[in-house]
Amino acid sequence: MAKTSMIVRANREPKYSTRAKNRCKLCGRSRAYMRHFALCRICFRQLALKGQLPGVKKSSW
Repeated sequence: MAKTSMIVRANREPKYSTRAKNRCKLCGRSRAYMRHFALCRICFRQLALKGQLPGVKKSSW
């Protein structure tokens, strides 16, 4: 879970476009971010196991 100050700072428009940082929409985590879903790996896994992400299912081999 990211600090509230970091989430607020990330939501602001950056002075330069290269300073923009992707963050998870649910928890605000910046690492292990998946662009296609706009989620971090932890939130992605939780939602996928609940079946709340369409087109995603658990793999097994």
